Amino acid sequence: MIRRLLSRPVTWIAVAVLGLGVAGGLYWFEPWRLFTDTVVTDTLSTVPSTAPQPSGLPAVAPVVIAQGDFITHEHDTSGTARMVRNPDGSHQLEIAGLDTSDGPDLRVWLSDQEVRTGTAGWRVFDDGEYAELGELKGNHGDQVYRLAAGIDPAAFRSVSIWCKRFSVSFGAAELAAV
Repeated sequence: MIRRLLSRPVTWIAVAVLGLGVAGGLYWFEPWRLFTDTVVTDTLSTVPSTAPQPSGLPAVAPVVIAQGDFITHEHDTSGTARMVRNPDGSHQLEIAGLDTSDGPDLRVWLSDQEVRTGTAGWRVFDDGEYAELGELKGNHGDQVYRLAAGIDPAAFRSVSIWCKRFSVSFGAAELAAV
């Protein structure tokens, strides 16, 4: 019975199609990432706890201009995001204490969309304007992403850990002015 089944071309075609399907699924979903972690320890800005410099005077220290805490979307996510203006006028996004799942094709996005809780917030960040700051460096720890000169931080109200492959947010933080 088995010998007769293995001698049929349709059996080998089915085995080949099944094998290609499994290989494609492994490539697309990368299930081993459920068991991997990458810890990043970028140096975050030391922001003085004193009152900000009066207008007109040059800044002598980094200043936090917006910040917020991450909420969970597709995957459990926690940590704090803060937008920092450096003394030279440049900006950077700092993510402190990030804790999320690893995943395929994760990016850090600034977005003009508001952060929504639950599944209603999973897919909104590509609906409006967004700026990709780069690939997520790791799914745990402290990370710094410098904004390119053409990116105006005032144009964005949130940050998302965005899975580009599946167009879904792992987690997001509302960037509220400080």
